Amino acid sequence: MIVKEFISKPHLKTVNRGSFTWSSPSNIALVKYWGKKEHQIPENPSISFTLNNCKTTTSLTFSKKESIEDFSFEVFLDGEKKDDFKPKIKTFFERITIYLPFLKSYRFKIETSNTFPHSSGIASSASGMSALALCLMSIEKDLIGDMSDDYFINKASFLARLGSGSACRSIEGSLVVWGKHDYIEGSSDLYGLKYPFEVHNNFKNYQDSILLVDKGEKQVSSTVGHNLMHGHPFAQERFKQAHENLATLITILKTGDVDRFIEIVESEALTLHAMMMTSMPYFILMKPNTLEIINKIWAFREKTGSKICFTLDAGANVHVLYPEIETKDVLKFIKNELVAYCQNGHYICDNIGFGAKQL
Repeated sequence: MIVKEFISKPHLKTVNRGSFTWSSPSNIALVKYWGKKEHQIPENPSISFTLNNCKTTTSLTFSKKESIEDFSFEVFLDGEKKDDFKPKIKTFFERITIYLPFLKSYRFKIETSNTFPHSSGIASSASGMSALALCLMSIEKDLIGDMSDDYFINKASFLARLGSGSACRSIEGSLVVWGKHDYIEGSSDLYGLKYPFEVHNNFKNYQDSILLVDKGEKQVSSTVGHNLMHGHPFAQERFKQAHENLATLITILKTGDVDRFIEIVESEALTLHAMMMTSMPYFILMKPNTLEIINKIWAFREKTGSKICFTLDAGANVHVLYPEIETKDVLKFIKNELVAYCQNGHYICDNIGFGAKQL
């Protein structure tokens, strides 16, 4: 698909008011994207596990208004009015008005809640923007009257990307690719694609326990971090590396080679943070307890032969990945050795999910 295919068709119906609710999950990238071009286009492809329990539920209530000069909306998080969210959503609306021209015709009430701490490195923007995009697509589907499921999903992912890049990977599951890759037919910089190849049973129902090292706001936002890749001395090699790692991962996911999976995933996590530490200005999002946890995981794997591994998003929290068969042993390890490094002892047990749901 190309961009112009997402420009809306003439509306066949008149809808004066209504409400839609969608629940959309976060996701955790295995091959990371860091750095983007104009219009939220990624500098390199990425692939992610869709999560199941870490999600955002958004209700969008709308009513027709007389003036179409500007946007009209209110935002609530957990029932509390959040005016500080409005600039980001207004920017999102401005980006997508060409694709959803009805946006200025309605007054919106956006009510949202997360099952995890906001702005703590669990990609609340991914789940939040994808849930909002799906609600908006439900309105468009009502107005147009006829829309294929594939078009609905692709356009929702396309719109979500314009709110938050990684949000385009939260629409479907269990594995989603975003970014054009030579080996993956149908892959696109414009929206996420449900991973089209065979996946070995070793990677079915993978577990992700998220250790909340720091639940506070990041000192450097992802948007700022992405922009620092422009002119970064190692950027081009990094983009090339991501393409190569994704190609390697296709074989790994097919053959079930968990050891090679661990190598790719942990290397990608550390490379992401290495790019942050070598940008200008440089910054570090990992905390001392992040490193303590990583070293404990390495020691546990060496001692027990476990297939446990870690990955990181753009933050201090640690995603502990492991096969379902190891759940009992890994959770015991977390409780005995890792929980001490979590803020207030908090962690979230999650697993692979299969995308957003309309409620």
